[in-house]
Amino acid sequence: MSREFLSDKPLYDITKFTTLDFPQNLASIFWFCKCNMRCPYCYNTPIVFGEGSIDLKTALDFLKTRQNRLTGVVLSGGECTLYPNLKAFCKEIKNLNFKIKIDTNGTNPKLIKELVSEKLVDYIALDYKASKGKFQEITQNKNFDYFEETLNFLISINFPFEVRTTIHTDLLDVNDINLIIDDLFARGYKNTYYLQNFLYVEDTIGKMPIQAYTLDASKISKKIDIAFREF
Repeated sequence: MSREFLSDKPLYDITKFTTLDFPQNLASIFWFCKCNMRCPYCYNTPIVFGEGSIDLKTALDFLKTRQNRLTGVVLSGGECTLYPNLKAFCKEIKNLNFKIKIDTNGTNPKLIKELVSEKLVDYIALDYKASKGKFQEITQNKNFDYFEETLNFLISINFPFEVRTTIHTDLLDVNDINLIIDDLFARGYKNTYYLQNFLYVEDTIGKMPIQAYTLDASKISKKIDIAFREF
């Protein structure tokens, strides 16, 4: 493939350094614009609705200055798998000897399978937005079956990945979370399931208020390993 795509500007921002977002790696984060979901609690409004201003050549040039200092790159968003040249970009990152983590909502299983089979991704964080019955209501996206395909694929090949759910109790309650846990257990998910508490900011897509109550952790099913973030 021609490297002309390096002049594309799909990136909204670059976080130069993080110790938290890529397990066991010092990393940077590349934030891709655009998303195919409209989750009301999402605080990345400028990324979801905005246009990119950073080209991929600039991003790679930045990584070249971080060789032997960082070990990984997180591709986040928005939804990075919407970008049509993501696989080619991953190859460029790999050529610089960085590991790659992808944050995804799982609605592009074809690309996820290609990245995994070609060893262009090392770790995936998969957002389980809601159970099938509430999925479209919360995400404004009908493609639970695509997410399901991605989840089943990653479980079947024992790939290094995590499943996570962001919780605003106006949208998801204990019963909703336990439905997800039951589903993960039935599918054979063996890794940690991360429950992420909504942290209030004014500018969310759905203008979500402060939660009236936080999730009661004592009522969460213990069928699988659970970890709580920001509770």
